[in-house]
Amino acid sequence: MMYMADEDDPNRVYVFASAAGSDTNPAWFNNLVEKPNGVTVEIGRETLTADADVLPEPTREQIYAVQAGRYPGLAGYQAKTSRLIPVVGLTLHRERR
Repeated sequence: MMYMADEDDPNRVYVFASAAGSDTNPAWFNNLVEKPNGVTVEIGRETLTADADVLPEPTREQIYAVQAGRYPGLAGYQAKTSRLIPVVGLTLHRERR
């Protein structure tokens, strides 16, 4: 899964529910919407807990544009589907699980 670190907040990352341009959201996205708090995430060798929030517009669009500029394949995923690819913000809790 692709993620992008927030340059201003080391405890914030963004994940992209692209599903490679599928017409449906990936299952993990639906799971985060249903249970956004206290999720377990792995970043590198760290296993952390995090709270998730689906970004509203225009923040979603801004974050997506930055990552799509870095990774043109992500922009291609949006071009393959009519759905708006969600971006989820994860607020990391640095204590280890």
